[in-house]
Amino acid sequence: MDLEAVRTFAAVAETGQFQKAAADLSITQQAVSKRIATLERGLGVRLFTRAPRGAELTIDGQAFLPHARELLRVAERAGASVRPGRRPLRVDVIASRSAQSSLMRGFHRAHTEIDLDVMMLLGFETAVTAIRSGAIDASFRAVAAPGLPLPEGIESVRVLDEPLQLLTGPAHALAGARSVTVAQLAGHRIWMPGIAPGTEWGAYYDDLTAEFGLTIEVTGPNFGSDALLDTIADTPALATFMGEHSRLIWPDGHDLRRIPVTDPTPVYPHSLLWHRDNPHPALAALRTHLAATAAGHDAAGTWAPGWVIPH
Repeated sequence: MDLEAVRTFAAVAETGQFQKAAADLSITQQAVSKRIATLERGLGVRLFTRAPRGAELTIDGQAFLPHARELLRVAERAGASVRPGRRPLRVDVIASRSAQSSLMRGFHRAHTEIDLDVMMLLGFETAVTAIRSGAIDASFRAVAAPGLPLPEGIESVRVLDEPLQLLTGPAHALAGARSVTVAQLAGHRIWMPGIAPGTEWGAYYDDLTAEFGLTIEVTGPNFGSDALLDTIADTPALATFMGEHSRLIWPDGHDLRRIPVTDPTPVYPHSLLWHRDNPHPALAALRTHLAATAAGHDAAGTWAPGWVIPH
């Protein structure tokens, strides 16, 4: 269906005159008549009847009018969805309760006028492909993991170093500690199901275990955070890592303990990725906000993998 013909029909219905509609649309009255005639042939009905005061809607025209207006509204929304500055800023985060999600909530509080679409994509390559195609405007990732260099045109900036914490149940040997050193973790079983080979977080934990001689087990399917927390609460021999800014909720009966890891403190490096040619005006606002809230990188007493691109 020709949207221009539908728009012309709505204009004639609004003004009640072909001549007035032509003036409003900046076209000739003949063009208005031609468009209406084409629309009527396509629908197989008469939409207007000539009257002394102009054009009046037929019964079929009255029935078609609300649908015509809805068609025009949908067309406007469709155009706005891909128009820089009009469509939402699309940003990828790893998980809804992650540090990246917290950063985006802070950005939203500071810039309520900016519409956001926050989504979760799996894997570095998927995120980069989406950035290059324009499907998303930015993604939070750890860059650049070994074998995952940034493609041409992709920019990055390190925005947050998130300290790791040890999460244990109440019967774990380290449950009563106010903090633990990395050396104290040697020999303890740290369970992290769902770490996929080839991902940037997989590379991070590979480097962490190699550096400090830790034991991280990835066995078993990943049934989500609830199942992980249930198991940690009920299994004295198991612990897991979580980010300091991760927001998790568990039943009171679990009595889980979040214990800072120190000497040195392992930090997970979060970076923002985007395409250098992305014109969305809100992208600059996001980068400015993150720069203002970024924690210091490579601070004394912290550890991050050597493959991280510095700020």
